[in-house]
Amino acid sequence: MTRVFSGVKPTGHLTLGNYLGAMRRWAAVDQHQADALFCIVDLHALTVDHDPARVRRLSRQAATLLLATGLDPQLCTVFVQSHVDEHARLSYVLECVATDGEMRRMIQYKEKAAREQARGGSVRLSLLTYPVLMAADILAYGTDQVPVGDDQTQHVELVRDLAVRFNQRYGHTFVVPRATPPQVAARVMNLQDPTSKMGKSDDSGPGIVYLLDEPDVVRKKVMRAVTDSGREVVYDRAAQPGVANLLEILAACTGGNPSELSGVYESYGALKSATAEAVVEVLRPVRDRHSELCADPGYVEGVLRDGAERARAMARPVVDAAYRAIGLLPATAAVAATAAADIEVIA
Repeated sequence: MTRVFSGVKPTGHLTLGNYLGAMRRWAAVDQHQADALFCIVDLHALTVDHDPARVRRLSRQAATLLLATGLDPQLCTVFVQSHVDEHARLSYVLECVATDGEMRRMIQYKEKAAREQARGGSVRLSLLTYPVLMAADILAYGTDQVPVGDDQTQHVELVRDLAVRFNQRYGHTFVVPRATPPQVAARVMNLQDPTSKMGKSDDSGPGIVYLLDEPDVVRKKVMRAVTDSGREVVYDRAAQPGVANLLEILAACTGGNPSELSGVYESYGALKSATAEAVVEVLRPVRDRHSELCADPGYVEGVLRDGAERARAMARPVVDAAYRAIGLLPATAAVAATAAADIEVIA
């Protein structure tokens, strides 16, 4: 089967945008049609200032929500990045293949570095090199496809470049993956700024619907969504981005078409009310399942433990092959056996 890898970074609470744009498809399609791995990429959360306790809390919450949205550990592999040492092992090897110029051309790095410099600060070295860690996440598993949005396609192109370069210099070792934009994915924008993506790391709480928001909170946020001048409900993202965002959210929740839905509602208020109820209903089973899973934390821990074991078994042969190809001396049988025993004890 085609192998798919996707990750969730625990830097904020997961949002309606995360669910409609990716997670819902992971559960409904990807885990059934591919050999799919879904990873909480907690090492990536360390590239910026963070509260250690919050990273741990958000990592557990993200894992629980992935299961609550319908991921089945019998069909896919759900695990935490830092539980599988092969990610860090391979990242350093790939750093020895990547170039400084490639890292500094990454758009997200340039944007974040510029913001920090404007404030008189500086960014962590890991922010510069994290695209290489992302490459390790993907290449360690022989990944064929990486479902990503437009904001991550540059990083996947880097992954492809590093895989090709490594294979050419040291012998064929890695599958060269390709980015696969989801065939059907909602583009959910911030309710208070409909020209910006609804991101989990955004500071604009009133414009973000979180998966665990209470129904009344969801309704309040949607009813206060920014609309546009005029009174007609028209689907035109350029001229009426606020109304278009609401129509797209409503369509994603109900399976409708934004253009067709625009002719159903005569006022912004009616559109907001319908959208609010649709969002509440689409999130209801996720919230209910999340509550059930929180009542059984041992189950989630077991899923992550088993997922890490499966992921490790898939990644280790690939990473070992990369170590041999680049010129590192293989560990003796005794050292390898000791390392394996240590991993079992830690697990």
